[in-house]
Amino acid sequence: MKTHTFKALLLTICFGILAAASAFAQDAPPADVTCFESRKGASEVVKHDLKPGWPNVKCSPKTGAVLWWGDPFDGTVPMGDMPLLDKVPKGNAVVKPRSEHLPLLAMCGTACHNGKVPPLPLPTTKKPHPIPTMEGLLPDAKNLQHGRARLWCLNCHDVKQRNKLVDNFDDPISIDQPQLLCGKCHGDKLRDWRDGIHGKRIGEWASTGKKRWFTCTECHNPHNVQDGERNRGFIQIEPESPPQLTKGMKDAKHELMPPIAH
Repeated sequence: MKTHTFKALLLTICFGILAAASAFAQDAPPADVTCFESRKGASEVVKHDLKPGWPNVKCSPKTGAVLWWGDPFDGTVPMGDMPLLDKVPKGNAVVKPRSEHLPLLAMCGTACHNGKVPPLPLPTTKKPHPIPTMEGLLPDAKNLQHGRARLWCLNCHDVKQRNKLVDNFDDPISIDQPQLLCGKCHGDKLRDWRDGIHGKRIGEWASTGKKRWFTCTECHNPHNVQDGERNRGFIQIEPESPPQLTKGMKDAKHELMPPIAH
């Protein structure tokens, strides 16, 4: 008799725990859905409603990439001064700031490298040498895959303000404008990016219309551009399925036809 009573009590406790867990799961807020815009880990965006029934992005269930934007300018700010972009109306070139998403950036700029109270003597030369503190925070720093071993951290990061980049004249550059840094060595790519040949933009169709410009580091990881078989700094993902054919069409061979001569 005692055995049956104990079993019944045990079952009651188990059902009680399951019921409580189920109720908690129903009351718990849904987990955030995050997808990436151009490169995993660099331009990730959390899905939310701009207004009821209108999400800011639609995420691919296959790759986790953004399929479309409800508002391409959500979370953007004006790009700032950019040489030779005087034809673009003020405020029509916008970017999404990334500095707020880099966890070590604030600490580097205020706690260790604020230009006034460094914990250790600042480097007096840009010649590569070991930096134990940085290597402890960033173990991959020793394996920089950029420049065929001709570059190191202080070629790109400001000596005194590590939350800033640096140009050829040792003037600081905002981390949200990496194109001004990359253009030091990749002038042809900067020119093509500025002219709309290289990179990605979304927004209005008009040539001088408002557009969100994707900056260099949103697509390229500057610390490992030599990784992988393609040696181009892009992490390959499985492509989306092709669009559904119009009813009555057997294939899309018409797209292989040469363009009409003008």
